[in-house]
Amino acid sequence: MSKCKEGAMNAKQELVNKLQKDILLWQGFKPQGIGAVDAIGLGEIEKVFPNGVFPKKAIHEFISLLPEHSAASDGFIGGLLSILMKDGAACVWISTARKLFPVSLRLFNVDPERIIFIDVTREKDVLWVMEEALKCESLAAVVAELNDLSLIESRRLQLAVEESGVTGFVLRKDARKSTTNVATARWKITPVPSETEDGMPGVGYPRWNVELTKVRNGNPGSWVLEWGGDRFVEVTRVQQTNTWYNNEERQIG
Repeated sequence: MSKCKEGAMNAKQELVNKLQKDILLWQGFKPQGIGAVDAIGLGEIEKVFPNGVFPKKAIHEFISLLPEHSAASDGFIGGLLSILMKDGAACVWISTARKLFPVSLRLFNVDPERIIFIDVTREKDVLWVMEEALKCESLAAVVAELNDLSLIESRRLQLAVEESGVTGFVLRKDARKSTTNVATARWKITPVPSETEDGMPGVGYPRWNVELTKVRNGNPGSWVLEWGGDRFVEVTRVQQTNTWYNNEERQIG
């Protein structure tokens, strides 16, 4: 191969690499050096995202099949909000039939007074409010409960988060509708029985099976996480004969 041809191929590859990096930045994925400081506290889960960084300038979709799945998603998002809102920023939560009890968010160190709850009657109003709220750079996140999210609607939301840097969470309640959208990640959160300490009354910390069924430019997977009072705790489990055996717990974040 001539040096001229080899030089042209190297230049072309450099251009492709630069375009890939630019696209990841536009989608909210920061370089790894920044990510170490900007970690969200999800441990191994964060490694499946490009550059090992949880994408904040992105739309995250949560799929719920049953009411208990919706409650589990609310709790998991509460844990994420405790990190996203740690600098005093506010959050907007929009719904047509909200079931969340605001005070319950204190379990995840989230002050409910810093969340603006907006209850509307129509789904299209939820989408309009979410798009407008996502344009407000002073917010940490926007949460919207929806039955459906189309490709065009998701594109409008993604454009808004790319401009403002606000994280968007969509809780899709009607999972029977299979839709294509541009959400960066699709999550499925289901409850897992908690464990109590020996001799201690009451119930243990909330636990979830956290499944990432879609990760743009990343690797889907499934984990078990627990909310350890002030952060996520990763729990490694093995299922045998319908019984969960706790092999290891380790603090993350």
